[in-house]
Formats: sequence, structure tokens, C-alpha cells
Amino acid sequence: MPKACVICDKGPVAGRQYRRRGMAKAKDGAGIKVTRKNPRRFLPNLQRVKILLNNSVQRVYVCTNCIKSGKIVKA
Repeated sequence: MPKACVICDKGPVAGRQYRRRGMAKAKDGAGIKVTRKNPRRFLPNLQRVKILLNNSVQRVYVCTNCIKSGKIVKA
């Protein structure tokens, strides 16, 4: 499955997942510390829809932002 939108080329974005431990200073603790940073990917919300593309009906992956904003014409 392709991981990018056909219309706007929105694709996966790299990020991190933080693991924290400790009690907050506001709760009379020593503070929250970051103990680990794991890499992860944020994937776009892609839907498989039939659209009119180049005067032909094609089934492609389109992000929900393009569907909501009306950038596509559904078949």
C-alpha cells in the first residue's frame, strides 16, 4: 500500500515517542524526567476512493483533508 496521498503528496513524518518517569514538581515531586526516546512514524489518514483523474475513473489513496476540502471529484 502506498503511504502517500495522490493529490497533495502527504506522506509519513518521522517523530519520537518519549518515555517519562517521576512525579511532577507541582505535586511535591522531584520533577518528570525523560528516560527514553524511541523513533516512530506518524502516518497520514489515507482512504481508498474512486475519483476522476485525467478523464478516467481510478481507485487511488487520498488523504481525508483533500476529501473534505473538495480537491477531488468522486466517480
